[in-house]
Amino acid sequence: MAINLQLVGEKIRRYREQLQLSADELSQSTGLPMDRLALFEAGEKEPTGDEILILADFFKCDYKFFISNERLAPFEQTDELYRRFGKEFSKEDRRNIQEFLFLCECEEFLVNELALGQSRQLFRFEKTGDYFKGHGVDAAAKLRQHLGYRPNEVGMNVYDDLRRIGVHVFRRKLGNSGISGLYIRHPKAGKCVLVNHSEDIYRQRFTTAHEGAHTILDDEEDVVVSLVKWKKGDLVEIRANTFASRYLMPPEFLRAIPQSKQWSAEKAIEWASQLKVNVEALGYALRDEQLIDDALLDHLKGAHIPDDAKVDPELPRGLSKKILEQKRYLLELGLSDYYVGLCFDAYARGFVSRGRLAECMLLDDSELSMVAELYGRSLAYGD
Repeated sequence: MAINLQLVGEKIRRYREQLQLSADELSQSTGLPMDRLALFEAGEKEPTGDEILILADFFKCDYKFFISNERLAPFEQTDELYRRFGKEFSKEDRRNIQEFLFLCECEEFLVNELALGQSRQLFRFEKTGDYFKGHGVDAAAKLRQHLGYRPNEVGMNVYDDLRRIGVHVFRRKLGNSGISGLYIRHPKAGKCVLVNHSEDIYRQRFTTAHEGAHTILDDEEDVVVSLVKWKKGDLVEIRANTFASRYLMPPEFLRAIPQSKQWSAEKAIEWASQLKVNVEALGYALRDEQLIDDALLDHLKGAHIPDDAKVDPELPRGLSKKILEQKRYLLELGLSDYYVGLCFDAYARGFVSRGRLAECMLLDDSELSMVAELYGRSLAYGD
């Protein structure tokens, strides 16, 4: 099948514009001459195989996408994202989102190659009526039931919970601290959630549940962005917050806490630490269950868990300083233990080459060797 040069040119142009790159910047970043890039975008010149590989690597997409006549890429979704929220995303953040979407597509590929998709417990919730907060309450209860949690049981790994129902979850550092997270419906990878790794670690956990609500209750949307400062009358955000609160702090658990209607700052810090949420989130959950009143809620808002008492599930205590720094660097790129494990499992079974393994993890070869050593994995030479 002949390559549609107009379509190739459109793909290059749209990627460049979404990343807010000038033709000169794209030329400098890829090493491709500006005049050739202009001819590509105009549909007047066919890129060589090497040029396609260079562009695909830079834009973080499969090279087959450029040479095929399909349009299947999250252009429409990211177009809408930047049209509605463009001022929130710097050029660097746009690059981070591009790489996040690439990771989601890679993860979907790896899950399918490793035949793990059949173990997913896909979940669908039918909204009835127009009572937004009630949707959040019901969806949280039904998802917990779907995943086998007892009514008063608290799940500690919300990241894995969402992965179990087929959602791609990545934590990635964004420059804009006003963004908590976002949901994008990727045309190939499906439901994708990005959580801002710049946030407080317990806030990240709540944001993950919040974005999970959007994947369930707003799945018809192409994109949803969650801002730290949102309009208080926004029913969609209220619904997602209600879901997150009920999912992470089930009412049955809260009511079973000894003397559940008597709270001090010290007690709130103790139980928030056990639930791995911030005290303010716990306070709102208690108020919603009528276990405390507004006056006590305001008092509890002033209580905080010390940062050094919070533990990232992927950065447990006891790690050496070197390992801690390495794993923190990987998490800022979006590379969780789960995703790194998928990548190396696919490599060990011959589904991806060493070069493709590094590409899937956004690493160069020296960084790949470091990660292999960190995770106790083997790399073959010359493959």
